[in-house]
Amino acid sequence: MAANEDYQSLVRGVDSLSFTGEAVPCKLLLTGDSAFPVLVSPRKDVLIAASRYGNGKVVVLAHEDYLNRETFMVFLKNAVSWLSPNSNANIGVHNKLHLLAKNLSASGYKVQKTSTLIQGLGVFCTNGYDGHQAEEIISFVREGGGLLIGAQAWHWSYSHKENVLHHFPGNKIVCVCGVHFTSDYGEKGDFSVTKNMPHVPLYTDYDFSVDQRFLLNGVSQLDIRGLAISSDLLLHGALSFPVGLSENKQCFVGATYYGKGRVVVVTHEVYLSLPELKTLMLNAISWLDIGHKRRIGVHSDLKDFSEVLQKENIPCLVSNLVPNLSVYCCNSYSDAEAKSIHQFVAEGGGLLIAGHAWWWSYQNPTCNVLTHYPGNKILNKFGISILCRTIPQGIYKAISPNETSEQYHFHRALRRLPTELKSGAELQPAFSSWIANLMRDVSAFVRLPACPITSSIQSQLLKMINAYIPNVSEKSPIRSNSKEALLLHVAHESYNVSHSCDESNILEKEPSIDVNINASNPGEDAWRSTGLYLAPRKTAVLKFPASAVHQGFQVQIGCQADDLSSKDELSRAPVVIRRSHVDRQKVFVSSFWGGLLYIIVKANSNFGTVPVKVYGAEPAPIYIKGETSLDSWLHSIHKLPAPWAELVTENVILTVPSDSIRSLKDPEALLSLWDRIMVAITELSSKPTKFPRPERFVVDVQISAGSLHSGYPIMCQMEYVKDLTDLHHIHKKGIWGPIHELGHNRQKKEWELRPHTTEATCNLWSVFVHETVLGIPRDQAHPELQPNSRRSRIKSYLQSGANLEQWGVWTALETYLQLQEGFGWEPFKRLFREYQSMSGIRDENKFKMNLWAEKFSQAVKTNLVPFFEAWGWPIDQSTRSKLSALSVWEKDPMRHYLTDKKSN
Repeated sequence: MAANEDYQSLVRGVDSLSFTGEAVPCKLLLTGDSAFPVLVSPRKDVLIAASRYGNGKVVVLAHEDYLNRETFMVFLKNAVSWLSPNSNANIGVHNKLHLLAKNLSASGYKVQKTSTLIQGLGVFCTNGYDGHQAEEIISFVREGGGLLIGAQAWHWSYSHKENVLHHFPGNKIVCVCGVHFTSDYGEKGDFSVTKNMPHVPLYTDYDFSVDQRFLLNGVSQLDIRGLAISSDLLLHGALSFPVGLSENKQCFVGATYYGKGRVVVVTHEVYLSLPELKTLMLNAISWLDIGHKRRIGVHSDLKDFSEVLQKENIPCLVSNLVPNLSVYCCNSYSDAEAKSIHQFVAEGGGLLIAGHAWWWSYQNPTCNVLTHYPGNKILNKFGISILCRTIPQGIYKAISPNETSEQYHFHRALRRLPTELKSGAELQPAFSSWIANLMRDVSAFVRLPACPITSSIQSQLLKMINAYIPNVSEKSPIRSNSKEALLLHVAHESYNVSHSCDESNILEKEPSIDVNINASNPGEDAWRSTGLYLAPRKTAVLKFPASAVHQGFQVQIGCQADDLSSKDELSRAPVVIRRSHVDRQKVFVSSFWGGLLYIIVKANSNFGTVPVKVYGAEPAPIYIKGETSLDSWLHSIHKLPAPWAELVTENVILTVPSDSIRSLKDPEALLSLWDRIMVAITELSSKPTKFPRPERFVVDVQISAGSLHSGYPIMCQMEYVKDLTDLHHIHKKGIWGPIHELGHNRQKKEWELRPHTTEATCNLWSVFVHETVLGIPRDQAHPELQPNSRRSRIKSYLQSGANLEQWGVWTALETYLQLQEGFGWEPFKRLFREYQSMSGIRDENKFKMNLWAEKFSQAVKTNLVPFFEAWGWPIDQSTRSKLSALSVWEKDPMRHYLTDKKSN
């Protein structure tokens, strides 16, 4: 980073600096993306800072006395050298800085003593107590000049009621480059100058209540109902604050100070013109219009908003950003004016910008919203970023400015975090209420583009995580709102951003392993196993052929796909998978948690076999039916130390903890059984016997829902290892749960009757597999299918009036089982095949019920209308007419129940 090089230039030959004596420094506040600290005291007070602005540079000291001290002269000469646009530049030195002028002259600099900025200077050295030349000095720096300035603002604050950050003379100059003098005392003492650039401390004492009162004047609630869906905001700048918050404290209107200007961000452009938000928007224009110059520019994309302003007799110009505007209004979908907007705001303009990022993120799934979204290329510098997270529509209560000190603020929470982590006690109530917000914000913050402030905070976060990362397991779970959970939550993302590796070290010291990836994939996105494991926090390099770059491939570390962020208790980190796009031939990957290594091949790919060289990973226990020899498995492969193992056959891959298969003697027999199971799955589905992509099962210590759930992969808790890998157990007890989830993956919305059959029709596959493959009758496959239970359930349903609200799970399954027992499996296979080519099926249950009744009746050449009506299905007259010529079902099992009901 350029700031590191700048820092080294400034401190060359300087081991320490003495901030003793009568002079009392103030703290310096750093904002923006260019400012960086040069000296930070042990108490974490910034006493010297530097920055760039436009083509120029600035060095700021926290008291003007330090500009005239002999002990500072080595540093000050470094500063002037760094600030100088060229070696022959004239150095202007304020008349009061005699010692500085003398030392610079003795060192060969062309020094001109002056009390003001004059023409022909390359560097200007002055104090920060006179702001009459602020605009000229800012222009001087912007055009390439260097500014060395010293001041303290605490004394000024005693005699001035105005806000120090905005009205102190020195701040009217240096704030444009992201450095501010504050009214707080800085630490005194003899302080070492660190070899590397010090961390940026967090300044958290700013009070936004006056601004919030102004912006929310006359506003009691914020109504964001309607069709517009807004994005969430990340308020990561020290001078940013919320204006509109949802119930769970997501921000849809935020504001900030930057330089001499102000910014308001609204996360949907429709909100600008909503009648319900008009008062807020007019307040925003007034707050942004510093000096009330009433020169408002509105981009042509926001014509509706310009009409709102005109109706309120607020003159505005529909245009791009042009000179002499006091406020500019635009959307966040273009960064064409980013550079101009940055200068406009820094030098005193007001910016109202509106737009959401969630739709952009859908259209650009491989991009980082924080880095690449156009609006964030404008806003990141200001300390506000638009996220892809959405906010629920609703009516939200306006913020109470009286509670500012208790309001969550990202910097305030981060500053308190180390104290909370060091404490062995429970979280303080106020901080505990911030945990959810902090988790969300840190996850976003670590993806911000690098700059001195964000990189420093990201680095500090990683150090905290490494120091306090908790041990978590099924036997030692943690609460999701605890500080331990916070660490688990942010460890993954923080490591991803902060980790770097030495390419030559990996390529020279690690042996390579050749992996051939099947990159032909007619199905949905598929994980291709490399058979390798990457240890936690170790780096691997994958070398792809040039033809594979930018073709949609991704490298994935980890198999545990579930995000547990919404769980009340955690037995592992919420997110453990990491993915990296193959955007170059050599892809470096690493993960805080480690895991099996996969290549993701996107849907409908046809790249044949892609050879990949992998450095830094180790072989994992993997058995591939038809490829791995049983002898190799028994003598070496099953003993490999990697913690995860995979058993692979054509249509299914079983991923389990390695310890659970150390004693597996015959994986060939086990996978042969799974082959027959998966063929049966396709048979009932009326699909080809080879799946477009193999199904996957992953066993995990904790999953996001239930004890198993469907998807890719199908996730199971640890208790299901035997169901997947124990041949004797499968034959004896059956495996209802795993087949149930495979059934879920076969369900189609065209014939599903949600929510009634969601947990019902998937069980058709469980019954079919158990009876046709495992030889286990349905009444033994699951206790709910024992005859007495089935009869009792039907009677209870009919006694309640055959109400479809009660037709679900086992009751709904009974309807389909009666059809199967009456007509066999062939009609189901026929219908599942027929539905694959049908179109125009309305997604409403009544329509789909009539269609199923019609199609099944035609398949079995029997009028099943009475049967379905007995179950309470809403069969309409047109269906009755279509089926009237067919004979009725003489063995309709519902007749018996209906007769019994009448007799009772």
